[in-house]
Amino acid sequence: MKVLVINAGSSSLKYQLIDMEGEKLLAKGLCERIGIDGHLKHTPMAGDKPVFNEDVPLPTHSEAIAAVLDKLTSEEYGVVKSMHEIDAVGHRVVHGGEKFACSVLITGEVMKALEECTPFAPPAQPGQYHRHQRLRGGHGQGCAPGRRV
Repeated sequence: MKVLVINAGSSSLKYQLIDMEGEKLLAKGLCERIGIDGHLKHTPMAGDKPVFNEDVPLPTHSEAIAAVLDKLTSEEYGVVKSMHEIDAVGHRVVHGGEKFACSVLITGEVMKALEECTPFAPPAQPGQYHRHQRLRGGHGQGCAPGRRV
C-alpha cells in the first residue's frame, strides 16, 4: 500500500510517498514560498532518479499539489507511473475543532465541518478545501476509485 502524506502550511507544502510494505520512503519533497515566487525540491528515494530543486511558479496550493503530482509521476523524477498506484492520501488539517480528534475519511460532511472551523485558523484553513478537491481527483488524474483521501 502506497500512502502520500501531506503537511501543508500557509505558504509551504511538505510531502512523503511511503510504501507501507516494508515502510520504505519512495520520495519526499517541499514546496516553499507558495503565493510568492515558488520553489520545489523533490527527492526520489527509490532508484537512481535525480533530485529536482528549482524555482517554479506556485501562486496557490493547487499549483503546488499539481507540481508534486507531476514530479511523483514524471518519467525523469517519478517513483510511480500514475496516481492510481497511490492507495491513500493523509493530510493534516490546521484545526478540526472539537469534531475531529483523530483521522477520518474525507466526505462532503467532513469538508463542511472543516469549513466551519475556518475562524480558528483563517490564514491556512480555507486552502484545505482546494487541496482536498485536487487530491480527490479534481485534477483529472485522481487516486483509483474507492481509494481513501
